[in-house]
Amino acid sequence: MKMKLFTVAMGLAFTATAFTASAQKAYKQGLAIVSMNVMGQAIDAKSYFTVDSAALEFATGPASIKVITDSKSTFMAFLVDIPVASRKIAAVATPAEIEEETGKFPKLTFAPTTETKVINGFNCKKVVATNPQDNKTYDIWVTNDISLPLGANSKFYEKAGGVPVQYYSFQNGQAAQVTLKSVTEQAVPKGYFRIPADFDRITMEEFNAMRGGGGN
Repeated sequence: MKMKLFTVAMGLAFTATAFTASAQKAYKQGLAIVSMNVMGQAIDAKSYFTVDSAALEFATGPASIKVITDSKSTFMAFLVDIPVASRKIAAVATPAEIEEETGKFPKLTFAPTTETKVINGFNCKKVVATNPQDNKTYDIWVTNDISLPLGANSKFYEKAGGVPVQYYSFQNGQAAQVTLKSVTEQAVPKGYFRIPADFDRITMEEFNAMRGGGGN
């Protein structure tokens, strides 16, 4: 389990969906499929969402990972299932730990452009995002074809002018490109946002120690 993958996943969990008021199709719950590029490795992830909660799920090596968050940024849990090791753990972050992590995210500013293109069927326009801390810029592609529930990520992309389709997840100074591949309206599986009883609960401090150190 590589640390950079987990830190990027934490950032992605807070930026997987976004909200826009003017859209042709408004989703209240469903399934979003996204791809992320971590250290040159392309990883597909699925994110079930409702107006209250979201869960990002992906696989890396022998492990299946699920990151559960709520829309108010008060709950976050990493569920790690490693069948070959007969290990199931759930690392639950405290509200203070979540606030500390989200506080590290850049406070992006956005400048719309006139450039447009279609990405995975979504009509997109380019927005240049700037991180005032280091003046680095990022090309963000957003769409007004759809809207998704206002979630924890709203503080990062709500002023981008649309739902991010191709954008960046930030964590501990690292930026990973993320692309929204599809969104479908469907019921979320029952109990999907709960921690199963057969998972051993641990703290984030214990989890960080297991994966080789803190979140840096």
